[in-house]
Amino acid sequence: MKIAIAQLNYHIGNFEGNVNKMKLAIEKAKRDSVDIICFSELATCGYPPRDFLEFKDFIGLCEKAITDLAALAQDIAIVIGSPAVNPVPEGKDLFNSAYFLADGKIQYVQHKALLPTYDVFDEYRYFEPASKFEIVNYKGKKIALSVCEDIWNIGNENPLYTICPLDEMMPMKPDFVINVSASPFTFTHAQNRIDVLKANVSKYKIPIFYVNHVGAQTELIFDGGSLVISPNGNIFDEMPYFEESFKIYKLEEVSEGKQSKEQEKEKIKLIHDALVLGIKDYFGKLGFTKAILGLSGGIDSAVTAVLAARALGEDNVRGLLMPSQYSSDHSVNDARQLAKNLGCQYDIIPIENIYQSFASTLEQQFLGTKADVAEENIQARARGMLLMAMSNKFGNILLNTSNKSEMAVGYGTLYGDMCGGLSVLGDLYKMEVFALAEYINKDGEVIPQNTISKPPSAELRPDQKDSDSLPPYEILDEILFQYIENRKGPAELIAMGHDEKLVKRILRMVNINEFKRYQTAPVLRVSTKAFGMGRRMPIVGKYLS
Repeated sequence: MKIAIAQLNYHIGNFEGNVNKMKLAIEKAKRDSVDIICFSELATCGYPPRDFLEFKDFIGLCEKAITDLAALAQDIAIVIGSPAVNPVPEGKDLFNSAYFLADGKIQYVQHKALLPTYDVFDEYRYFEPASKFEIVNYKGKKIALSVCEDIWNIGNENPLYTICPLDEMMPMKPDFVINVSASPFTFTHAQNRIDVLKANVSKYKIPIFYVNHVGAQTELIFDGGSLVISPNGNIFDEMPYFEESFKIYKLEEVSEGKQSKEQEKEKIKLIHDALVLGIKDYFGKLGFTKAILGLSGGIDSAVTAVLAARALGEDNVRGLLMPSQYSSDHSVNDARQLAKNLGCQYDIIPIENIYQSFASTLEQQFLGTKADVAEENIQARARGMLLMAMSNKFGNILLNTSNKSEMAVGYGTLYGDMCGGLSVLGDLYKMEVFALAEYINKDGEVIPQNTISKPPSAELRPDQKDSDSLPPYEILDEILFQYIENRKGPAELIAMGHDEKLVKRILRMVNINEFKRYQTAPVLRVSTKAFGMGRRMPIVGKYLS
């Protein structure tokens, strides 16, 4: 038996585009006499469709896509994820389902039982869990169909759930498992995914064909990496990351398990490739082509510019240098050199006169006060105004360059350096940004070395450095990581050896700046706990404030 995996990049709600991609893959599979072709979870409509699922017309288009694909299921079977209407009035209106199409019609539908409702997932908002489990008989083989999370409760050990779908199917003695998934990227998830699949194979002793999405849907990035696991636990094949792919496997060879292929998973490379894809798909799926960003000569804007140029092409990235009276000559020179290294267009618009105009206008109101953050923020907002003016005039989408460390503690200006259509580095701590810059320069200097080596500074007052108001990033990032990703409270952080006053100060900064993060651009997610849809905190909460 020949089984094909089509790892494709879907576009939410683009039914014609999604179906056409699948039709091409089906035609290719038929030419190679494939018996079964597998597509991923909710492939007809894209994942996650969210509240689009509440529109009857949207569900009707999902059903039409299944009907169109079923007509192509002649001399081949198609496994595909799509919503299914719940015919019973009790419960949710829909199931998240895997369809088995053959002989021109729907032969079987297996609904998803385990509906993740944590972090970025909200499936129980829309779907009813499965209560019935069967297997598919096709060409003399028994097939267990499952959907994504249904393989993540091995032996019913996950405390979030009370049932293990594959345990329910194993008494029917399936020959292999097909799992259709939409598993979002984090820099640790690729290995976690392999561990889970191997654990399933270790328990059930049958092959697993796992097909995943690839491509970005706003802040969520799907890395692909579809897997075929042999009964002996070998990774028979691991498909490419961050690109579409089509491969055919012979069940007999997979069952023998003599082949073993696994890709390297280096954290910073994965993050680099994920962010490039995130930018590319955000622009491409929204119909945009050109980006603009402020180039300060600092490391965050430099890394963002490189990623944008690699995603969109250097001709489609424009940098704006906006020096003030506090900007150092080397910052301007570093920004200019970066633009030249990338081959990107850049403009220099000094903001000192703009700042002085604001200061003069506010002179009476500010009389008798000392210069402070208000004057600093005027500079940041002047830059934001110029960037948005260029964006409006020329149609370049503004990229936000703030990193996770800054966003966490509120080290940024609303309607200034925090504005933009997409936050590229908002899920990378400052030390990770440094590591990414070094990775970018691994084959030669792209980012000027001075940008990497000089002390970070917002340059909003004379001789300003980030360290004037923040602890060293090595310390800050560790505390933030333990608080945000690992949900460690103040007592636990202090017990880990961190200074009590520093811990309380940092955690208070994180919590009181929640209102800023509510108003920022979508953040490309690369960690297990990104700001945005996966981290829901009250703005007016008292805890640690």
